[in-house]
Formats: sequence, C-alpha cells, structure tokens
Amino acid sequence: MKSASLENQLALLLRGFTTLKDEGKFNEPNLDGTRGDYISFSSWEWPQGVGLFGLVRLWEFTRQDDIYNIIDRWFQENIEKGLPSLNINTTAPMLPLSLFWSHNQNPEYQRVLDAWADRVMNELPRTPEQGFQHVVSDGINEKEIWDDTLFMVVLFLGHYGTVSGRQDLVDEAVRQFLLHARYLNDPQTGLWFHGWSFAEKSNFARARWARGNAWITVGILEFIELTDISGGVRDYLLECLKAQVNALLALQAESGAWHTLLDHPDSYEEISATAGFGYGLLKGARLGIGDARWKDAGLKALASVQQNIDSHGTVNNVSYGTRMGRTLQFYKDIPLQPTGYGQALAILCLSEGIRLSENK
Repeated sequence: MKSASLENQLALLLRGFTTLKDEGKFNEPNLDGTRGDYISFSSWEWPQGVGLFGLVRLWEFTRQDDIYNIIDRWFQENIEKGLPSLNINTTAPMLPLSLFWSHNQNPEYQRVLDAWADRVMNELPRTPEQGFQHVVSDGINEKEIWDDTLFMVVLFLGHYGTVSGRQDLVDEAVRQFLLHARYLNDPQTGLWFHGWSFAEKSNFARARWARGNAWITVGILEFIELTDISGGVRDYLLECLKAQVNALLALQAESGAWHTLLDHPDSYEEISATAGFGYGLLKGARLGIGDARWKDAGLKALASVQQNIDSHGTVNNVSYGTRMGRTLQFYKDIPLQPTGYGQALAILCLSEGIRLSENK
C-alpha cells in the first residue's frame, strides 16, 4: 500500500462522485409527485448527503481549496434552489453542513441548521417509545425504525448539538442510539438487523444486511468523535461496536470484502459496506479501540475497495438504495449501481489508508 497510489485514487473518486448523473434506470417518484433522483451529484437526497460527508472529511484531512469550493458551491446552490420536504433521508446533507459550518461559521448555514434541527425535533413522526419513524421521500414506513436513521439524522443532531451548544439535540441523539440498539442489535451474533416494526413486533426478514451494519460501524465511531458523550453511554456503544466487529472478522471473504447479507455467502460481495467496514476497522485501530486484528482486516478491505475503483473513479459493485426487505432473497436481488454513498465510503476508507501509511 503506497500513499501516492491512494492519493491518486482519492482524486479519481472525487471526480467520479461529482460527475454522477441519473441515467433514468430507476423510476422512483416521491410521495409529493416529484421525481426522485438518488444518483446525480446535484440532487439533495441521502446518497448525496453521505457523499458530502465523505467530501467534508476529505477536506478536513487535505485542506485542499478545490474540495472546499465544491462543497461550498453545492450547499449554496441547493439552499438557493430551495430545500426539499423534511424526512429521514433529506436530513442526511445536514451532517456535512454541520461539519462544514463548524469550520467556517457561515451565518446563512447556521440559520439553515437551526431551522432544520428544530423541525427534526418537533415534526418528524415518532414511533412508540419516541423513535424517529423512518419516513422517507417515497415512503411512510409507519411505526418502523431502521438502522440507516442513525447515520442520516442522529449523527447530525449529536454533532450540531455539540458545536452549537444545544444539549437538547445531543440528548435526543443519545436516546435514539440507545433505542435503536435495543431493537436492532442482535444479541445472538452482535450484528444488527436492518429494521424493527413496532406494529408487527418483528425484525422483518431478520436480515443482517451489510451496508446497514456499516452505518453502525461508522456511525458509532463518528458519534463518539463528533459529540461530547462520555461515561456509560460511550462505553456501552463501544461494547456494541466490539461485539459487531468480532462477528464481522469471522465473516470477511477471502477477497477482503463482505457479502451483502453478511452471514449468507451465496449473496454477492458488496463494496460500499466493505468500504464502511474498512474505514471503521482502520480508524478503530488507529484510535486504540481495536487491536491488530482490526487493522489486518481493515487493510484487506481497503485492498478490495481499491480493486473496485475503475479508471473513471467510479466505485463498482455497490448495491443500490435498499428498502426494508421481508425476505432474504429481496436483499440478494438488489441491483448494483454507482452512487454517492459508494464513493463517499470509499473516500473515507482510502483516507484512513493514507493516515496509516503516513504513520508508519
């Protein structure tokens, strides 16, 4: 692993993300009748929100002006255009905006962040026990919680609450993490289920879905780093993470990747989850949370991710956006499609690889 090679691929990933366009392969109209675009770089949705998070983290690491300008222009143009309706997934861009604002203190961005945070707290539908219902642009998902919510909404509340001095947001973020852990963390394996229905009292297909688990691996580490939580909550979440990683280490394929259903080797190997796991394992090892096993598995994952980046900077073998499945076959049949989150998770993974190579 050479730093120069990783840096070249990072530059390609940036180009690959910013040139993504919806080619009309998927027809996903929103509930309000507008057309859903989950691929194009310019669109405000959750894949782009995760992608912007990767870009902000990359800018924090490199301090490159061109990356800063891409991020700033994206937010300026979308705010000027008018923000979409509030839901779980349209909240995803608020996390990178919060991170970005913490550096530049742009008052326009703070106004947007405050208004959106207030709406999350007061307007998002709630499940029993006050969980954030996973309502999205094209679905209500009544009385359902999904693991995606922790990344798309809760990290934003935790970070913005911390940097803006709003303890109410941090407290809500802690509650959501604990509630989701209660219903989605599988005590038999340490892995996490995709979702829970309070109406049906079930985990649907009981799918131990790879990317959903990657949201947890990355999410717990980011939550601890981006907020001021300490003591019992911090220790509890870290134990959840360690239990999950112990299971992941045993399920990593020979290629260094993980299958889209983690415990079903007949399902395809999926690279966005692999990148998320690789990032989490390498970062956890760097922070002293994990041991040498984490580092070794993270390096294998990094190599697998690198092998799936083509000459245009596109991350291949990424599963498309995945609704809640009622059968395991549903997850196996999700098509492959380059996306912003695939690009972003690869950016995070390669960035950790560079940190490792520079610290040798």
